[in-house]
Amino acid sequence: MLAEAIMTTERRVSIALHGAAGIVFAVIAVELMPRVLENTKPWIVVLGFCIGGVLSIVLKQVVKRVQAQRGGKAGPWMIYIAVSTDLFTDGLLIGTGSAVSFSLALLLAVAQVLADIPEGFASIANFRSQRIPRRTRVLLSLGFAIPILVAAIGSYWLLRDASSAWQMGILSVATGMLVVLAVEDIVPEAHESEDFPLATGAVIGGFALFTLISSYFGA
Repeated sequence: MLAEAIMTTERRVSIALHGAAGIVFAVIAVELMPRVLENTKPWIVVLGFCIGGVLSIVLKQVVKRVQAQRGGKAGPWMIYIAVSTDLFTDGLLIGTGSAVSFSLALLLAVAQVLADIPEGFASIANFRSQRIPRRTRVLLSLGFAIPILVAAIGSYWLLRDASSAWQMGILSVATGMLVVLAVEDIVPEAHESEDFPLATGAVIGGFALFTLISSYFGA
């Protein structure tokens, strides 16, 4: 809803997306990969990672095809789908964390808030720049809650009694999805406007902020 109250500019959208990319990279490097590699066999991690990556690639191609058939631009909708998919993976992380321990779930939930705010802002800001009606934008904003709730509740009930291998495997799938989303959707969209130092700094700031939050909550 923040995007409804703030005047949208290309620079602000770029900064938001750069910050989101930095946070996603930190999630992968600081939180996900070390945890799954420490708690399960490498081949499970690699398999889950590849499955998640392929799922993201397939989803992206489906969205592109649908947009092409409708004759519309895929940009803003791709960002919305990317954010929704990211929220779904966040739900997987939180639900899986809940199956392991409450403290882990709390850590993941707090950390993911930082990652989701700039992505959601950029998505709705893009719709606003495309003159999508305000009522539609508000409904889309509220719709962001659906994927994370469905994924969190579903993964918790499915994995609460599952083995560690299954839990870490799901985290690996989420990692693969996040990598593709960051590299193929968030970063390219962030670079559609002219590069400037503040946007680049947002990547560093996002990575550093997420690392601090994750480290202190983890401690």
